[in-house]
Amino acid sequence: MRREFLDHVVTLDERHLRRVLSAYFEYHHRTRTHVSLGKDCPEPRPVQPPSAGIVVAFPQVGGLHHRYERRAA
Repeated sequence: MRREFLDHVVTLDERHLRRVLSAYFEYHHRTRTHVSLGKDCPEPRPVQPPSAGIVVAFPQVGGLHHRYERRAA
């Protein structure tokens, strides 16, 4: 977590640190892939076929990471 996140963020106080850590934990469990889980997330998500539309990026954790989904054009 330190290399992926905390080394890139300047926190202002304890409340800010808790808020950014909460955002990172949500990203880590719902979006980030894990090799030990077969490149899936702890909370599995459905596979989106190419026919579902174009790939759109959604910024997460203040734009430090992104989540990608297919959306109909």
